[in-house]
Amino acid sequence: MPALACCVDAAPLPCPAFAFTGGLSFPAPITFPAAAPPFTTGEINSHWSPSMSAELYNINGWGAPYFTVNSSGNVAVCPHGSATLGHQEIDLLKIVKKATDSISCGGLGLQLPLMVRFPDILKNRLESLQSAFDYAIQSGGYSSHYQGVYPVKCNQDRFIVEDIVKFGSSFRFGLEAGSKPELLLAMSCLCKGSAEGLLVCNGFKDAEYISLALVARKLALNTVIVLEQEEELDMIIDLSKKLCIRPVIGFRAKLRTKHSGHFGSTSGEKGKFGLTTAQIVRVVKKLQILGMLDCLQLLHFHIGSMIPSTLLLADGVSEAAQIYCELVRMGANMRVIDIGGGLGIDYNGSKSSDSDVSVGYGLEEYAAAVVEAVQRVCDKRSVKHPVICSESGRAIVSHQSVLVFEAFGCNSSTAATTNALSSLLGLQYLLEGLSEGVHADYRNLCATAIRGEHDACLLYIEEMKKRCLDEFKEGSLGMEELAGIDGLYDVVRKAVATAEESESVRTYHVNMSVFTSIPDFWGIQQVFPILPIHRLDEKPTVKGVLSDLTCDSDGKVDRFINGESSLPLHEIGDGHKYYLGMFLGGAYQEALGGLHNLFGGPSVVRVSQSDGPQGFAVTSAESGPSCGDVLRAMQHQPELMFETLKHRAFEHLREDSLLTAEAVTSGLAHSFNNTPYLVVASSQS
Repeated sequence: MPALACCVDAAPLPCPAFAFTGGLSFPAPITFPAAAPPFTTGEINSHWSPSMSAELYNINGWGAPYFTVNSSGNVAVCPHGSATLGHQEIDLLKIVKKATDSISCGGLGLQLPLMVRFPDILKNRLESLQSAFDYAIQSGGYSSHYQGVYPVKCNQDRFIVEDIVKFGSSFRFGLEAGSKPELLLAMSCLCKGSAEGLLVCNGFKDAEYISLALVARKLALNTVIVLEQEEELDMIIDLSKKLCIRPVIGFRAKLRTKHSGHFGSTSGEKGKFGLTTAQIVRVVKKLQILGMLDCLQLLHFHIGSMIPSTLLLADGVSEAAQIYCELVRMGANMRVIDIGGGLGIDYNGSKSSDSDVSVGYGLEEYAAAVVEAVQRVCDKRSVKHPVICSESGRAIVSHQSVLVFEAFGCNSSTAATTNALSSLLGLQYLLEGLSEGVHADYRNLCATAIRGEHDACLLYIEEMKKRCLDEFKEGSLGMEELAGIDGLYDVVRKAVATAEESESVRTYHVNMSVFTSIPDFWGIQQVFPILPIHRLDEKPTVKGVLSDLTCDSDGKVDRFINGESSLPLHEIGDGHKYYLGMFLGGAYQEALGGLHNLFGGPSVVRVSQSDGPQGFAVTSAESGPSCGDVLRAMQHQPELMFETLKHRAFEHLREDSLLTAEAVTSGLAHSFNNTPYLVVASSQS
């Protein structure tokens, strides 16, 4: 994404390099009509409150302690978690207004969709995780310590990784890398971190990866090369001798313990990574023969992401602790047990251990289960307590960002059915030769169809069919005409039945791409909390699904955390903005997002709590990729494309044309530099 500003609110974002000049303009996006609300606003809101919205969307379940609803009916962010004071809460709608207002009005001039990052939440998550383990260690008499690492694959954003190293430096927080670019990233960042912070090197490795890891150790980084495959050991031994660098080695064990949910599919004896018991024994023997058994210092395992219960967690940790103790018995210089990832978050707020999107524990229970399991096994085997390490990426970064996007219109099955019924106006030929009474019934049917009055449609089609049947019995109506009326009757009945089944669910058109911003929803059916970020002092009267901008039937959100296929929403229209937020999406979504339909990533702002009048400060702002940027990412050359089109314009447009070549090329330049998303006209929020 092209950086537009990396400073505080006062710094305006520069205008695009190309802008429309002359009189060239494009039409505003179409706004779909919404049906009239069944009650007046006063009637709806007199029995509704922000706290009722908080309960409806279960914000206190999945959002605590970072998100709540304020008295204005807007989502409020508590940047310091449960320690946030009342005056420190940040109104999310005010951030959106600041980001999207024009520069001339004191805003940043960014386009939606918008990613809002909260470094304060990231800091609080790190501190909370460390605090949970510190408490479990101190209260249980555990004789070693905890130090975590962040797996950068969860979100490789520069500022997030740098913040984690900075915020975690005081408690020896490190990084985990699973590829060569991630390793280079981690090496660079940890130069500014704690000297004791671990650099855990996971993933498949070639000679260059291993060489980089060995060089990192030479650069005084606390680097551990973790064997994922037995064959990697020979490369480590060979390269360490060539470079004269003594390695620190760990390995990933394939445990028997695994969980059966979606996120446990890579664990167990048939998992993608790790060494079996027989392979572990062979590695130990080889290192012993080479006089390198002292290099083996870390045991790593992973029983799957989103571990649902502490019972399953303790079972896996206990199995790994037994392996750890066996390695000590065999003479290895063991120091660290790395329990991997798996610390889950509660996406739906149900605190359930029977769901792929929830977990039945909190940070404190998780830490206590780990510490107690390791301590119990080590004490029984008379083994010194190891340093406990975890790779809890999802739990660290999920809360720190919110994706905000706009619903720019909606339609419903009712509207579609009304259109279908309205097409009855084109069936005038059916009435040829019929009586004036049938003609009158048809006119009434068409009028009610246009108005969407389905009950009245049924009354008129029943009357029309009865009248025609009577005329047939009297001999004044032929069989062909009666068959035509019977067919019309079936069409109307079926259309009305369809409307009655689904008319309560509307499709809200939203200015974002599911494939770019919520790829896990499309790919693995992961649900995330989604709700309006304002108007929560009003009762939502509509059930809706969300349809994105992509030309793909999968570009929709029709599964939500309440287990329903629709989301409670408000009526939109009358020139008012309607903003929705997706929460808990800070892990994996950005790295996995693609360029389907060439929609790029969102604009991004970083927001910190401030004692100023608005309660926050925008510390950096970045516009989302332009059309030219996403084209360039797919190997196109926007500059050459522009020159081709410019030449074409001057070749085919006359100077006296209303649409001049200069105006067209100016508009083309603007389009290459503008956002791929819709630019919705400003209006009142």
